[in-house]
This record gives sequence, C-alpha cells and structure tokens, in this order.
Amino acid sequence: MSEHGWGPSGRDARGPAAPPEPGDTVWRLRSRACWREAADLLRPAAERDPAAALVRAELLIEQCLFTAANWSQAEQALRLAEAVAATTEQRAAAACARGFLAYVASVLGARDRLDEAQAALGRTSALLPPDAPGRPLLDFRRGLVAENLLRDPTAAWIAYRRAHEGAGERGDELLRSSTWRHLAALALAAGDHERAREGFDASLRLREQLGFTVGVAPALAALAEVSEPAEAARLRAEAARLVQALGGVPVWLARQLGAGRASGAPPDGHVERQAQGPIS
Repeated sequence: MSEHGWGPSGRDARGPAAPPEPGDTVWRLRSRACWREAADLLRPAAERDPAAALVRAELLIEQCLFTAANWSQAEQALRLAEAVAATTEQRAAAACARGFLAYVASVLGARDRLDEAQAALGRTSALLPPDAPGRPLLDFRRGLVAENLLRDPTAAWIAYRRAHEGAGERGDELLRSSTWRHLAALALAAGDHERAREGFDASLRLREQLGFTVGVAPALAALAEVSEPAEAARLRAEAARLVQALGGVPVWLARQLGAGRASGAPPDGHVERQAQGPIS
C-alpha cells in the first residue's frame, strides 16, 4: 500500500518471473489516470473485502481530485467501504477517506464541507493509536485542510512534518512525494526559495521513480515556480504535454497551463475556490 490505494508492490522482491499481483494492475491503471477501470477491477472483491472496498473508494476520490467531477461514484464507493468496515482500523481508514472526500469537495466541488472534513478526520484520530500505520496519511490530510481551507500555514507545516517523518519511517515514498511538495510550497510562501526548490525537486524525482505518471505534471509545474525563466518555460511545456496526453487532467492544472480538452467546468462539479497552496 502506498498513500491512498495500492501502489508499486516491489515486484523485484518477488523475482522477475513472479506473476502480476492485483495491486500491480490497479497501480498501473491509477498512475495513468484510469481510475474507473481500476475501480471496476476491484468491484467484485469490494462487496466482501473491506480492504478492497477502501482502496476502490480512495481511487474514485482521487479521480474527483484530478477531474473535479464524478462525485456520486466516489460517494457510493465510500458508503460501501464504511458499511463493510469490520475493525477499528478499517473504520478509521474509512473515516479518513470521508474527510478527504469532504476536503476535495470543499476545494473543487459545489459546496463547503469543511465541518464534515474536520469531523471525519477528528474521528479518524480518535480511532487510531499514536503509532498506527494510518497516522502519516491522516496527518497529511489534516495539513491539507489547515493549508487550503483554514488558511493556517503554521498548523499545516506541523501536520506535514509529522506526515513526512511518518511516511519516511514506513517507506511510503508516494506520500513523501506529496509531503515534500507541500512543505516546499510553504517554504516558497515564506520566501525560502532554496528550501522550496529542494522540496519540489525531491517530489518530482520520487514521482518519476515510482511511475506515478498522473502526478508528474503537477510536480513539474511546481518546480517551474522556483526555476529560472528558460527552465521554467521548459518545465511548464513538459507539464502541459503530459496533461494533454492524459486527457486533460488534472483539470485545475490544465486551466493554469492552458492545456487539456475543455476550459469550462465539468457538468457535476466546478473549481470554486482558489487554494492557497497545492491541493494534493
């Protein structure tokens, strides 16, 4: 598992002749912006397996994050994950996903769900022991709420640092790619360009190494913010080409770069607020 959903499963550790695991296919689809196809693969197992139900919900929430649409599918998948959760850890993970969906909807959707996001993440914290594997992701999502909804960079920095350290201890490099990026954004806002460049560069490098293709364009655009003009133009052009290749996602970056297939809002969601920092 990596960040929110199946990630690279370390195939080399299983040997070059090992057959693909289900997570390998889900990861490849997810990384190429094929969230619905990945979710469809998990649909049969999700009816009886809480872990599969949660991964499926997280995939569809991530689709909302990148498309600002498809809210009803994510909501249905999350309700199933909440319904089949059987252990405290599973209920905590479902609550964390609930908080993330409410956050994404608040930033990109049609209405403010800040109270719901805070309540769900607070419930997650109450359910999880201090050393639980889910703590780094919870801390990261609390940082997102603090940064982009509460406009509290100090609280965001504290949450991101906890998430960054926890992800490092657990080897979650995909989550570290996100914490690097958000810590860098806060450094840039504080005028520390050197630290910002270090963080943006580390985030991009990790995403490229992991093959998280759909997350590379935002990392390129972020690095462009702290690069010399010629290099910044090259990075933004590369990001725009990648956004176009993936069908115009993420939609919020496509609008910034003038890339993608449509400039208008999707039919069932719209970008309503300007986030203070990167939204994911």
